[in-house]
This record gives sequence, structure tokens and C-alpha cells, in this order.
Amino acid sequence: MSTAANFEGIKIVFIDRSKTIRRNAETLFKKAGCQVVTARDGFEGLSRIMEFQPNIIFMSVIMPRLNGHQTCLLIRSNPVFKPIPVIILLGCDGLFERARSQIVGATHYMTLPFNRQELLDVIETYVVDVKKS
Repeated sequence: MSTAANFEGIKIVFIDRSKTIRRNAETLFKKAGCQVVTARDGFEGLSRIMEFQPNIIFMSVIMPRLNGHQTCLLIRSNPVFKPIPVIILLGCDGLFERARSQIVGATHYMTLPFNRQELLDVIETYVVDVKKS
């Protein structure tokens, strides 16, 4: 089980169209010791990623203007940001959405509903373990 101390200094960008989901995620991550910034869509998210230089990115697929898959492709096409783990948040566990997430270069995907511990476990898997090595 994860502890908050493991997450001190980890920087997260969380991108989702829902203000409520962004606020809940921000609260959860801050309580775990992370630094977090949020964005409402892919365009704003790319700006936050460039400014904040996160250790991990969480983003929804369904967003206005630039969806999660398009945003992930843009992240993967930039050599500076390519190594950052990108976690795609899916509304359903459909085969097509999972396959598309892999094709665009997502590191991992999660389907709704997910809970606090699942989010923290993903950070531990893709960021904390890497920072230790």
C-alpha cells in the first residue's frame, strides 16, 4: 500500500473536461504529497505540460477541441516529453478505446470508476519506482 511520503515532489498534470473531476483529483494528489496542475482540455494541457514539466500525466479521452488520444500523440511526438508516462482515463472498458490508447502511445489506461488507491498505485508503478532506480 502506498504512503504519502513516497509521493513528495512528484509533479502531475491532470487533464479532464469536468471541473469536479479535476478538483477531486487535485485534492487527492495534493493530500498524497504531489504537486499538481490541472487543465480542461488538450490544448490547455499541452501548455501546462510545457510549463510544469510533470513526472506523470493523467488525461481523459473525451475532451473538447483536442481529445486525449490526439493530445497523447502530440506528447509522444516531442522528444522532451516522450518519456513521461501518460495515463489515459476511459469512460468504458471497450476494446477499441484500449487499442487506440496503446496505438497513440499511452503508457497505461484506467477505466471508470477508479478509486484513490488505483490512482496512487499507478504513480507508484510508473514514477516512484523509476525515481528510485
